[in-house]
Amino acid sequence: MPTSLQALVLGLVQGLTEFLPVSSSAHLILARAFFGFDGDKFGLAFDVACHIGTLIAVVLFFWREIARMVAALPRLLDAADPDARMIWLIGVGTIPAIVTGLLFKHQIEDHLRTPSVAAVTLAIGAVLFFVAERTGSQARADSSLTLAEALLIGGAQAVALVPGVSRSGATITVALFLGLRRSEAARFIFLLAIPAILGAAASEGPKLLKAGMGDTASLFLIGIVSSAIIGYAAVKYFIRYLGNHSLAAFAWYRLALAAGVVVWLARA
Repeated sequence: MPTSLQALVLGLVQGLTEFLPVSSSAHLILARAFFGFDGDKFGLAFDVACHIGTLIAVVLFFWREIARMVAALPRLLDAADPDARMIWLIGVGTIPAIVTGLLFKHQIEDHLRTPSVAAVTLAIGAVLFFVAERTGSQARADSSLTLAEALLIGGAQAVALVPGVSRSGATITVALFLGLRRSEAARFIFLLAIPAILGAAASEGPKLLKAGMGDTASLFLIGIVSSAIIGYAAVKYFIRYLGNHSLAAFAWYRLALAAGVVVWLARA
C-alpha cells in the first residue's frame, strides 16, 4: 500500500475514533500492527499530527462556545456567568491529564502502546459502558456540574492516556455515573478535550516539526486534513446520536474488537 494511502487511512481512523468512544490510540496501534505500516513514518509524531487535525475539527464545531468563553475572560470571577463558569470547569478538569502526562508520559509510551493492552482496556471500557447506562439517572445538564465533578471527569480523561481506554469513552462514562444526560455529557467532554489535545500536540511539537521537515511532510499534511474532515463529522453526528441512543452499540463493538485482537495475537 502506498505510504500516502496509509497516511489517509490512519488520518480517517484517527478522525473517526478520536470522538467516538472506541479509542483512537488503540485503533492507530492496531492498524499499524495489523497492516504492517512503517513505524518510523507513522509513529507517535504522526499520531500527534492527526490529533492536530481532530483539534481543528472540534474547535470549528464549537467555535461559538469558545468565542463566548473568550469573551467571558474579563468576567472570570463572576460566579453567575455561565461561560465564565465553563472556563473554570474545563480548567479544573484539565489538571489530572496535565499531571498524569508529566509523571507517566514515558512509561505509557514505552510500555503500554501495544495491541494486548488495547484489547484489555477496550473490553473493560465496554463493561463500564453497560454499567453506566444502567445506573446513571441521565437527568442533569452540564450547567449543574461542580468543580469537584469536573475534576473527577478530568481524572477519567487522564486515564484515557492509556491506549484503548478512549478519552470520550472514559469521560462520558463518568459523566453518566454522575447523572448527566448523554448529549450534555458529550458537549462538555468535547470542550474538555480541547486543552488536552492542544497540550499533547505542544509537548510533542519538537518531534513533530523535526519529522515534518523531511519527506514525511506531505504524509503529515494528509493525516491532518483527513482527520480534521472526518473528525468534524464524527463530533456532529455523535452528539446527535446520543440524544436518542445508548452507548450499547459502541460497547458491543469494543468487545468484538477486543476479541478479534485476542484471536489475532493468539494466531500470530
